[in-house]
Amino acid sequence: MRIQKQGPAAVVVAVVLAAALSGCGGGDGDGDDKTAATPSTKTSAPGGLDKPSGEPSDEPTQVLAQMKGEKDITVTLNEATRDSGGFVTVKGTLTNGGASIFNASSWVGSEMAVQKSGASVAGAVLVDAAGKKRYYVLRDTEGKCLCTMGLTLIKPGETRPLFAQFPAPPEGTTEMEFQLPTMPPAKITIAEG
Repeated sequence: MRIQKQGPAAVVVAVVLAAALSGCGGGDGDGDDKTAATPSTKTSAPGGLDKPSGEPSDEPTQVLAQMKGEKDITVTLNEATRDSGGFVTVKGTLTNGGASIFNASSWVGSEMAVQKSGASVAGAVLVDAAGKKRYYVLRDTEGKCLCTMGLTLIKPGETRPLFAQFPAPPEGTTEMEFQLPTMPPAKITIAEG
C-alpha cells in the first residue's frame, strides 16, 4: 500500500482503520533530555498549487517544530493531534535541501518488528519526559508502521508529506518530544482533535 499517493481523506480513513485493527500499544522507556530542534510559532507555509476558490488548501498552516539533519534534510512538523480513538497523529513534511537523492532507510529504526516498513518514519518515537515514557509508531496486522512509507529517491529540492501515528499519552499530557533516527529531537505540543 503506497499511502503517500492517496488523497488526504483516504489516508486518514486508511490510518484509522488500520489502527483499529492493530491493537498495538506504547512501550516504557527513559526520556532523553535533548533540546536540539528549533520549535517556532505559527507561520504560513510556502505557497503551493493554486486551488479553485471554495476548496480548502492541503498546505500546512503552522509549524510546530523543525528538525535539520545531515545532507540538508529538513523535517517540518505541522500538526500533532490527539483523536477520540486514543491515538496521536503527527503530520509534517520532509524536504531534501541537499545536492543528492535521499532515501529514509535509516529512519525505519532498529526494531525488528517494523523492518517490513522499509524506508519510512517507522523509527519515530514520541517521548513524554515528565511521565518517563516512550510511545512507538503503531503497526498494522502485518507489522507495517502506521506511518509514511516509500520514502525513497527523494530528489534535491523535493518536498514530501509525512505522518506517523502513536498511542496517545494520558489526558492532560500535551508537551512531548518527537524523535526520529539521525535527526535532532523536536519539542511539540499535542492539540485535542
